[in-house]
Amino acid sequence: MRVAEGYTPSATIFVYKGVLPVADILLSIKGVCKSFSGVQVLKDVHLEVRAGTVHSLMGENGAGKSTLMKCLFGIYRQDGGEFFLDGKPFNFTDPKHALENGVSMVHQELNQVTQRSIADNVWLGRYPKKGLFIDEKKMRADTLELFKRIDIHLDPDTPLHRLSVSQRQMVEIAKAISYDAKIIVLDEPTSSLTDNEVETLFRIIGVLKTQGVGVIYISHKMDEIFRISDYVTVLRDGTYIGTESIQNLSMEKVVNMMVGRDLEDRFPPKTNVPGAVHMTVRGVTTKYPPIVHDINFELRRGEILGIAGLVGAGRTELMESLFGVRTLASGEVLIDGKPIHNKNPNKAIGNHFAYLTEERRETGIYPMADITFNSTIANIEAYKNRLGFLVDAKLEKDADTQIKAMRIKTPSKRELIRSLSGGNQQKVIIGRWLLTNPDILLLDEPTRGIDVGAKYEIYQLIINLAKSGKSVIVVSSEMPELIGITNRILVMSNGYMAGIVDTETTSQTEIFHLAMKYLNNSREAEV
Repeated sequence: MRVAEGYTPSATIFVYKGVLPVADILLSIKGVCKSFSGVQVLKDVHLEVRAGTVHSLMGENGAGKSTLMKCLFGIYRQDGGEFFLDGKPFNFTDPKHALENGVSMVHQELNQVTQRSIADNVWLGRYPKKGLFIDEKKMRADTLELFKRIDIHLDPDTPLHRLSVSQRQMVEIAKAISYDAKIIVLDEPTSSLTDNEVETLFRIIGVLKTQGVGVIYISHKMDEIFRISDYVTVLRDGTYIGTESIQNLSMEKVVNMMVGRDLEDRFPPKTNVPGAVHMTVRGVTTKYPPIVHDINFELRRGEILGIAGLVGAGRTELMESLFGVRTLASGEVLIDGKPIHNKNPNKAIGNHFAYLTEERRETGIYPMADITFNSTIANIEAYKNRLGFLVDAKLEKDADTQIKAMRIKTPSKRELIRSLSGGNQQKVIIGRWLLTNPDILLLDEPTRGIDVGAKYEIYQLIINLAKSGKSVIVVSSEMPELIGITNRILVMSNGYMAGIVDTETTSQTEIFHLAMKYLNNSREAEV
């Protein structure tokens, strides 16, 4: 085993019952600083994680949470400050080094080999061997045993690309646990999980706590923070604000620490007024599974229409069918009463559609390109001169405009987008689509993984777009979000439209019952 600098692995196995001694500090981060291109992104940051506790790390997008964790894992080397594990100073040289020394992380943006099996992904780089060959039988058995321990019901031989985002997230969590780590970092772990899967995750965290594992939990969901945390540390603009026991905190105090001000209202006033019918969807059914069946609705100019439903209900599939990603088996879409045919995304863009996808990393950003490229790529033809060459001055002007308008935190428009926080990446993508001047915006989980302050800004942006006459469809897994910013909500259930409700008069209970409507029986069976 390769050992971290100055660190000798402890032979102690942590198993605690009852109240833990305050002195049992597994990980200590002291005075860490980090700069990029002359811009300081971490300033004298501190964090202590005790055995058998959940320590939540909070802050707005761009506050420095991800940079701090990358310094911990050896992806970046800090400019100043120290890390201590079991009281011994260390600096990991890379993530593999961290894993070998008992520190594991589940990233918000999954980095998996989707063409390989579940078992391959769990044991990648540390396959059990039988002579010179991989012991496939043992690998499968070990995976099943691991899944049994944490109550995951998946076939280890299934290719990863066949799983839903939530199932892939649970596989990644299982992989982190398989290292028997002392410290596990969970970065927005519930962003793609169903309520039942969240309960399973929290149960797993409870088991880890009894075994003395320290958990660093990064999330913007306040209800989760107050449910499972023992301690909370807040960063703001790369600066350490403070650490408090959860018993000494309220939601208002956490928000004030994060943004430096009180947020009196979670949602801006809905000042948009829906007008005439803009888009009509008639009998839309997709060709390939998972199938969306016989969807019918109208979307008005200046309207914000929400789409609710459980994971797997067909929300994303409906959005993809409207944008030409999925082939229609039947049905039609009309704009201002005239049929259109979005046979592919290029056709959809030509018909003034824009689509913000659910998965930023896989289908949203170009990670190896800079902000300028990512901001302008959807409207690239507009930046060509008569000879067909790109005019850099136009590209950079629009990139600067979007950085300012969207309040993107970055040292430069030439910064690679992969170096930005998830929320700032999302702002770049929204800005990209606005440059195409769309009439219909399809937004799939637009605030996923975004902090409370940035969420408010995006809510205001959506409402302003509707006020300007744009028609907006928003898919969200957060029920309060849908009720807070939409005019009507279309509820999906098992691929079918279960109903449309008026936001002003509906309730979360009504929406939930509609989402369950066709869960156990197909629509045909009920008719």
